[in-house]
This record gives sequence, structure tokens and C-alpha cells, in this order.
Amino acid sequence: QVQLVESGGGLVRAGGSLRLSCAASGTILSINRMGWYRQPPGKQRELVATILRVSGATNYADSVKGRFTISRDSAKNTVYLQLNSLKPEDTAIYYCRADLGTNTYWGQGTQVTVSS
Repeated sequence: QVQLVESGGGLVRAGGSLRLSCAASGTILSINRMGWYRQPPGKQRELVATILRVSGATNYADSVKGRFTISRDSAKNTVYLQLNSLKPEDTAIYYCRADLGTNTYWGQGTQVTVSS
């Protein structure tokens, strides 16, 4: 079992920045990969970025490449998402996800709203 708690969302103007955090607890060593997904209003949940727990290899959606950065702090069991150059279309609920073998765990989500 893994518990995920996100924080750091909020309201920001276009061009601004935010940093999201996802603190994991439970069977941390069984986590293979962690990631951030988002669900814009009226749309389906989509991938933003992922990071492998051991190697740190990352993967990004094309829409956020060069603007968002995913990172991890293994000592704190926390994954971060730095959001720069935010656009109104980045407005969404951002969810943290952890993959353990065939099991998937989600956080409760944190709202990011970007005003024009």
C-alpha cells in the first residue's frame, strides 16, 4: 500500500510558476515509477511527466516539455513538479501517481488555475 499526498497548487497568472509536491508513504521501496497527471475541466486525465524511482529517468508530454520539470528527493520520499511559463491551458487538477508492479495508486489531486 502507498499513500500519496499532493500540495502546492493554486492560482497564478500566465507566465508564472508553481511547484507541486507529492509525498509518498507506505511500501516506498516497491514503487517502480511515479508521475504527474492532470485533468483539465471537461476533459480526460492525461500524462504530464513520469520519473523512474531508481534511475531517475524522466518522460514528458510534448505540451509541457521545456516548461515543466519532474524531480525526486529519495530521502524525503517526495516527487516534485516545477511548472514554469504557465499557460491558461495548463489549468487542471494535477494528480500524483505511483506504480508498483501492476498496482497503481493516486493522490487526491491539487488544483492549478492559470489566469490570462
